[in-house]
Amino acid sequence: MTAVIDEGTGRGESPAPHEDRAHPGRGRTPGGRAGVPEAGGGWNDGLIARRAAAKESDPETGTARDDDARPPQVEAYVLSGGPLRPRLDALRELVGLSRARLDGATLAEAGRVLDEAAARRRLSSRHTVVAIAGASGSGKSTLFNSLAGVQISETGLRRPTTAAPLACSWTDGAAGLLDRLAIPGRLRRRPQQGGTDADEALQGLVLVDLPDHDSAAPGHREQVDRVLALVDAVIWVVDPEKYADAALHERYLRPLAGHAEITFVVLNQIDRLPGDAADLVLDDLRRLLDEDGMALGEHGEPGATVMSLSALTGEGVGELREVLGRFVQGRTAAARRLSADVDAAAARLRPVYVAEGRPGLGERAREEFADRLAEAVGAAAAGQAAEREWRRNAGRACGTPWLRLWRWYESTRRPGSLECPVRPAPPEEELTARQRVEQAVRTVADEAADGLPGPWAQAVREAAVNGAEGLPEALDELAEKAGAEDGRGRTASCSSGGPGGGAVQGAGGATVMATGVAGACGVAHSGRVGGKPPRPRWWPAAVLAQASMTLLQIFGGLWLVGQIVGVLEPGFLTPALVMLAGVVGGPLVEWSCAAAARGPARRYGQEAERQLREAAAACGRARVLDPVAAELVRYREVRERYVAVTEFSTTAG
Repeated sequence: MTAVIDEGTGRGESPAPHEDRAHPGRGRTPGGRAGVPEAGGGWNDGLIARRAAAKESDPETGTARDDDARPPQVEAYVLSGGPLRPRLDALRELVGLSRARLDGATLAEAGRVLDEAAARRRLSSRHTVVAIAGASGSGKSTLFNSLAGVQISETGLRRPTTAAPLACSWTDGAAGLLDRLAIPGRLRRRPQQGGTDADEALQGLVLVDLPDHDSAAPGHREQVDRVLALVDAVIWVVDPEKYADAALHERYLRPLAGHAEITFVVLNQIDRLPGDAADLVLDDLRRLLDEDGMALGEHGEPGATVMSLSALTGEGVGELREVLGRFVQGRTAAARRLSADVDAAAARLRPVYVAEGRPGLGERAREEFADRLAEAVGAAAAGQAAEREWRRNAGRACGTPWLRLWRWYESTRRPGSLECPVRPAPPEEELTARQRVEQAVRTVADEAADGLPGPWAQAVREAAVNGAEGLPEALDELAEKAGAEDGRGRTASCSSGGPGGGAVQGAGGATVMATGVAGACGVAHSGRVGGKPPRPRWWPAAVLAQASMTLLQIFGGLWLVGQIVGVLEPGFLTPALVMLAGVVGGPLVEWSCAAAARGPARRYGQEAERQLREAAAACGRARVLDPVAAELVRYREVRERYVAVTEFSTTAG
């Protein structure tokens, strides 16, 4: 007998026992609904029957009652408690944070799971949708009819027998779920219920008979795949001949191994096996499932339910009904299905979120990057130039006037020495400095991306390269500015040259570079080796001593001249000693000052080098390290979200 379900109310009628099988619709009473021509000339079967049954007489008022106007009593699926809701929220945040870094194809499965979870949550929680799937000739339609207690799905030797999904609902309110499965109303049925405890336990079950997954008919396999992605659970029906079929295991059972808790694997047609052959085949089936990675629900452990039966003779069908009844009454199938879908999506995303080791920027990598930038801008040369400039200033202040006069005279004899032009760095040295900066950027990007998944490693490298655009030009411009604005050390630089190759010249160059780099990079830089070199406390005493030695020389010389011309009384010894003291004391003071200036000059040069190094490092940090660190922080955020998605996984490991 076949029952027709009312899509709106879930009510249906069975065909009359005395219906003429050869001529459907005949032999009914005038009030029959399933096969009698009405006044309008239509047949009351399928969609017409459901429309005709939409209105019934109210026994109290005698008026027609429109059941379609009465909203179905459907309780939405609420994911309250348990880990599924936070896992879905974490997956949604994970997808949102990753859209700018991962392509849509990578996130497609996760997006589909979120969409299906939202759709399932809006539908009934009192119903559990279970699909019956299998290969051709496995007897799944026979099992479907046996569970329903009525001939609903067509069976026979012709293949394929089932051409479209057919649904049987034990209770009302499943229309939304069936609409989601795209099962039309003409393929929705009701079971034959006998009021037994087993039938009572199946209240809320929606059973769906699927076409053969190995059908030769076009579109059948696509229908199977579509419905299997939406149902809450699935019963796989296998037979003794094709239970080890590679198409079944490789296409379905192995990929769906994580869905073991909502999977039933039923060995049908055991009536065809003699003796203990059924147990042997069942054991071999368990072995194959174990090789597929599917956990088996044995000894109270969660996993797939594996059992044997004969849908034709009814052997084992009652046990399956009892197991299904407990499964349906638990009302956890939908949550288990969604949780398994989240696990599967997380497993697919693992290669793009799980890193090898502990990627990031360590102190060593930062220091090496700063060293390379300092080398590129000539920080060491700037420090040496600053040290030489400090010592020259000390020599000019504490040296003898005669030596300074001689140096000035020598400088005037060299044409163009007073207006020495700033020599630009040779092109090959400029190219070398640029290459050093680019190499430093590539090195620090590779170190930061080491161990990261491919998309995030690429994002880190792109952030470093994009941030470094203009960095070599900025450093070159600042180096040129440092050389052009250095007015205090030009003469010495032209005369002695320096290892900086024209990039930095003198203490003034160090000052301009240290402050200019920070300004060009948009970062604050406190402290500078500014203006004239600082003088130590002993400097005025040294200058006074040198002036005294000069005065002694002049005084002794005038004394001797006065004695020679007869203005003063003769006595050459005293003025000679005074003049000798000045002559010997002047170089001695100059030598002492030079010795005393070595320490302060060295410290001044080191300070100039340090500040220039810090300024270059600040520029590199603002342009390169900070964007790279931002990408690493984003990766850590999505990594934490991914951990939250997999934290309560029931299938991991």
